[in-house]
Amino acid sequence: MSGLKARINAGETVIGSFVKTPVPHVVEILGLAGLDFAVPDQEHAPLDLGAMDQLALASRAAGLPLVARCWGAVAGADFAAAGSGLRGVMVPHVADRGTAEAVMAAVKFGRGSRGLSPSPRAGRYGTLAAPDYTAKSDAETVVMLQIEDKEALERLDDIAAVPDIDVLFVGPADLSQSLGCGFPSAELDAAIIRVIAAARRAGVAAGLFVGDESQIAAWRERGVSVFVCGSDQGLLMKGARRIIEAGRA
Repeated sequence: MSGLKARINAGETVIGSFVKTPVPHVVEILGLAGLDFAVPDQEHAPLDLGAMDQLALASRAAGLPLVARCWGAVAGADFAAAGSGLRGVMVPHVADRGTAEAVMAAVKFGRGSRGLSPSPRAGRYGTLAAPDYTAKSDAETVVMLQIEDKEALERLDDIAAVPDIDVLFVGPADLSQSLGCGFPSAELDAAIIRVIAAARRAGVAAGLFVGDESQIAAWRERGVSVFVCGSDQGLLMKGARRIIEAGRA
């Protein structure tokens, strides 16, 4: 099954990584490595609009879908969906249905309030007719809402019930901070399992950040199908440390 959104909605396991370095070569390399997608991290990295545009170009060259983690819920989602050629958005700190609805209004033309122009890259610089552009965008854009606040845990069914959401994605570091528990801890695991259950009830995918690939199998067994594993910085650090440790052994 082709297309990131189609694969996610079919329940396939897809694995990506955060991108924190504002150079397009990283996206090309991750694409050649075989990742299913990558997440440019505007929330925690110096990725401005120009850098995002270059990463989007690289993603097309590498055939690697990009899902941008936005710096702010609604405004960030609006930019990320605005036509640069990204395949979707990951929105931090969605703690209630109202925020989820606002995100969807910013991303989906079908909601009637997203600004319309086929002139950007995603509209083939004006060569794609407006009805075709809006239909294609709404059909292919992935929306991942991050569950990172203890308040969100009491509103999971309301959030997940918003139409066209693809993934309830747990940010475990922020969620543990909000809960006041350890990362990792049994309390955090229980909260993640609550999100997985809510996603299953709503018929959407559950997603999770993991720091290491060794954690994927266990969480896949529990029902997670969308994983973001580490980051480009982490991969570089891990590889460099492995070299120096082996060389000094």
